[in-house]
Amino acid sequence: MHDQRRTRPVLIALLIVAIALITIDFRDGGNSSARSLGGRIFGPFEHLGGDVTGWFGGGGSAEITALQRQNDELRAELASSQTAGQDAAQLAGLFHLSINHGYRVVAATVIAAGGDYSDTVTIGAGSSDGIAANETVLNGDGLVGAVISVTRSTATVQLATDAGATVGIAAAGSGQIGALTGTADSMTGTAPLKLTMFSATATLKPGEQLVTFGSVGGRPYVPGVPVGRVTAVTTKPGSLTPTALVKPFADFTGLGVVGVVVSK
Repeated sequence: MHDQRRTRPVLIALLIVAIALITIDFRDGGNSSARSLGGRIFGPFEHLGGDVTGWFGGGGSAEITALQRQNDELRAELASSQTAGQDAAQLAGLFHLSINHGYRVVAATVIAAGGDYSDTVTIGAGSSDGIAANETVLNGDGLVGAVISVTRSTATVQLATDAGATVGIAAAGSGQIGALTGTADSMTGTAPLKLTMFSATATLKPGEQLVTFGSVGGRPYVPGVPVGRVTAVTTKPGSLTPTALVKPFADFTGLGVVGVVVSK
């Protein structure tokens, strides 16, 4: 079908030329000079048409198929190299963040995403690598989530965007504390986080950066991990506590390499 579409314009052009020559020949009463002129004009196109049809309909088809296959292979290799480059960049960012904060991390690759009514990913490292449940997961940009279950070779991570996730945070500037909750019930990657401050006198403003406040014993969240930035203050008149929407630093649609904090 693809070959026929490519040859169709050529065949239509040849048909138009043929009709024109037939008209000339008819009006000329079969004059040999007109017929000769038609032969000189139409002959090369006739041969070209045969060559094109032969290419797309005969042996050339196999060569086109081979070229298409080669093109697909090159595309796959390019995609693989780009993915490898992205993973290398994420790994570099991860270790930069872990060194700055003094965290010991186990790096792992995301091997599956999503779950039933949950915002989760599966990583290719587990208990045999020293990973346990209730440990912080981050990447080079900031907080990703926390480990909720582990097998010997894999672990399931609840993302910070999940509707069931709650993260204690502190405003990087003022030190005021609050809680972030996710808003997603499936793998969306773009859902904002909802921030509720603990103090009625706390002030919020767009652009304010947040970090993890930390959990008791550092589980499930260690302190000081960048989380996100306030994008909009949503406090309603008469509300007891300020609220806001927060955009996470981590890009949950492009998770490749993450790190599990196993000790500090």
